[in-house]
Amino acid sequence: MKQPELFSQKPKPVLAHRCELGEGPVWDDRTGSLIWVDILGGTIHEFNAATGKHHHIKTQALVGAVALCTNGHLLAALDTRLELIHRDSGKRKPLTALGHIPDGIRCNDGKCDPAGRFWIGTMPLSEDRPIGALYCLGPDGECKEQLRGITISNGLAWNAAGTTMYYIDTPTRAVQAFDFNPETGALTNRRIAFGIPESEGFPDGMTIDSEDKLWIAHWGGWQVARWDPETGRKLGAFPLPASQITSCSFGGPDGEDLYITSASKGLTPGELEKQPLAGSLFVVKNSGFRGRPANRFAFETKFDTP
Repeated sequence: MKQPELFSQKPKPVLAHRCELGEGPVWDDRTGSLIWVDILGGTIHEFNAATGKHHHIKTQALVGAVALCTNGHLLAALDTRLELIHRDSGKRKPLTALGHIPDGIRCNDGKCDPAGRFWIGTMPLSEDRPIGALYCLGPDGECKEQLRGITISNGLAWNAAGTTMYYIDTPTRAVQAFDFNPETGALTNRRIAFGIPESEGFPDGMTIDSEDKLWIAHWGGWQVARWDPETGRKLGAFPLPASQITSCSFGGPDGEDLYITSASKGLTPGELEKQPLAGSLFVVKNSGFRGRPANRFAFETKFDTP
């Protein structure tokens, strides 16, 4: 891979579009498209990097996350339920609800593990009580609670071997690690991999690169930073012209472009004037690092296409 001077590139906006709460970017290597959501806007966005076409689907719900399916369509976390969505038509098919959960809860970040299970977290709308949880949806359609006592369920990532899962509950200012059983999805040996200093902002969404280093979006930190989960050392960062950075994902033809989402939620008119690109989707072309293809939900044939 041709290496530029690391962290020298400047992130640039992809579109002249502002999300209220942009989140959950995922690169589809089959179509050359970047998919992300505006949670509060209830919208799923798709941008084709080759053609420049920007397509969106209105869900009429809070959309916490989307995942690619093996059949080419999307799995979406809407409010507190999971639905299958046809990429082109936007037609939806209910799949499952997350079970009995308290009022004032919504889905937040989610991602597929290497075996094709979909992990999705929840959080209170108030963002101030540990009443959220982390769930896992298997290809058989069974959805089970895995963790509870979560306040703002956020970033998920798995190492290349599929034996460690990393997880962020944002207010803890830490990245947790679990021993992960790829065959069963069982989590054991819960521990703190490393903490995030207050000066860096709150850890939000994250991804992992081909060297098993974590990339974390820092809400209130104006940056996406690369961290070594073994040592807890910050290895570098891409500064952003927006304060509320929400998540990131590698994409592009060679997996070297870093896409970054952000939010304009809660910013005052004065802050928005100083941050005119808040809520934008950004990209760092030829970042000098490489990601791995996104895992897909192992869509079984008994789930008909919407």
